[in-house]
Amino acid sequence: MKKIKSYKYQINKNDFVNAGKVSSAIKRNLKKIGFTNRIVRRIAVISYEGEMNIIIHSQGGEIELGIFENKIEIKINDKGPGINDVDLAMTEGYSTAPSEVRELGFGAGMGLPNINNCSDKFNITSSKDGTKIKSTIYLE
Repeated sequence: MKKIKSYKYQINKNDFVNAGKVSSAIKRNLKKIGFTNRIVRRIAVISYEGEMNIIIHSQGGEIELGIFENKIEIKINDKGPGINDVDLAMTEGYSTAPSEVRELGFGAGMGLPNINNCSDKFNITSSKDGTKIKSTIYLE
């Protein structure tokens, strides 16, 4: 399947000042292209949760958005330290966010479950080198 358009965004560790800017840019770009509000909303949730997970839990990373004829793929890749127990991390409410992050209102343990719930297809792999998530939304 041929990729029609792609976007790539870098995200820095602990960059709470810019938190949400990548997902907002993705949302704006999808609206300009003319995707339905339902698709835009799902991708906005996926990209926001992925962006926050990179900021809170990793050494930095990137989000890549690929638009194809029949689907949109969101790849969320970070640089370490990885997730010790992916099954546990997929549990709603489970969080390893430090107390300073929770005091800022983040780290409620809904990131990965929300990404999974908004995806038509979801895949996650994690090692000490980082976590890779691929979320697919099939176009209506």
